[in-house]
Amino acid sequence: PSYTLHMAEVADRIGVDMAGLDLRLGFFGAEAWTESMRKEIEERVHIKALDSYGLSEVIGPGVSCECLKQEGLHINEDHFYPEIIDPASGEVLPYGEKGEIAFTSLTKKAFPVLRYRTKDISYLMEEECSCGKKLIRMAKPMGRTDDMMIIRGVNIFPSQIEEVLMGIEDLEPHYLIVLDTKDYMDTIEVWVEVSEKKFHDKIMDLEDFEKSIESRLYSAIGIRIKASLKEPKTIARSEGKTQRVVDRRKKD
Repeated sequence: PSYTLHMAEVADRIGVDMAGLDLRLGFFGAEAWTESMRKEIEERVHIKALDSYGLSEVIGPGVSCECLKQEGLHINEDHFYPEIIDPASGEVLPYGEKGEIAFTSLTKKAFPVLRYRTKDISYLMEEECSCGKKLIRMAKPMGRTDDMMIIRGVNIFPSQIEEVLMGIEDLEPHYLIVLDTKDYMDTIEVWVEVSEKKFHDKIMDLEDFEKSIESRLYSAIGIRIKASLKEPKTIARSEGKTQRVVDRRKKD
């Protein structure tokens, strides 16, 4: 999904009208993405964006996928048995409760997996989808257990920060979370690109904009996160899974 937004950015720069292309539907996977990013993709690329989920160890793409209703990903239960477990204890959790998703393959012969822990955070939905299919559904993965950052005792996922940033006008959908240590305390900062129009505002206006972003982040997450505005197109793009976090903390 993040690379699709990069493609949209390049298309805009070279004068390609995405609305004029014959694209109607896109299937996106490989990284967690928020509903705000889905909205951004659909508006900029002019397609319906569906989430597709899979893991190389389980089968690759095809474990589950959204239908056009976008109400969760239908798991192919004839091939995979899903469970949601507590990441710490391994205890199986009930429908609707968030935890780590684990899969057991039912039809693989060469490399079957038993209760394979994916590290992806999701939950299972028991109710039937409005499309009429009866396959059990999983929620869009909202992060990974190994993506979780613990800053001064607060658990934070990159997707929480992304959700806030994507809702702020004049910010581009490209950001980087930088973790560091100062005076023996963990610090967290988010670098985020501003739009071309906003970047040419006065320095004082940009400083006020940074403070407003910090306020929005604090209200949503409950911890002070420094916002640092960057020039458009200065945060590195990736052709694969985008790196969202740079951890500079000492690992003593």
